[in-house]
Amino acid sequence: MENFYNWMMVPVPKDEVEIWFSVHNMIPEKIELYGDIFQSLTTLVLETYLGEETNETKIRMSDEDVTNHFDWCWKKTIESFEKENILIDSEGEHKDYVKSFFLESFYYQKDSEIRSAVTVFVDDLFNIDKVFVKSDLDIITEIYKVFNRTVIHI
Repeated sequence: MENFYNWMMVPVPKDEVEIWFSVHNMIPEKIELYGDIFQSLTTLVLETYLGEETNETKIRMSDEDVTNHFDWCWKKTIESFEKENILIDSEGEHKDYVKSFFLESFYYQKDSEIRSAVTVFVDDLFNIDKVFVKSDLDIITEIYKVFNRTVIHI
């Protein structure tokens, strides 16, 4: 239990974070870029989502509607970055990873507080000036490696 607590709660000293980034070949500018991609997609998903079923409407988005909405947001995000000469593969592990994140934490999440916290989570995760805990480092490293294989810089 103590190890889990340490993984989730104990701050990692700044010099150890820098060593972590170095060991994993993580470049701060790329962390910022991947954060921008993730944040842009998050903003678009949240701003264009039609909402969930309510007592008044009894309208529920089907699984196909959810997939179509995510795919549309993904395509728009990619097109936006292409205008800045940052090319992102439209299909692959990175899209599957991000889609899984949104399905679990947003689209199919019943707790509205968790859904509304997605933006805060993404903003905080990619803030390299914050105090990191080990769990943050594990998550950002995984995202970095997935995105690093699929974002082509021009």
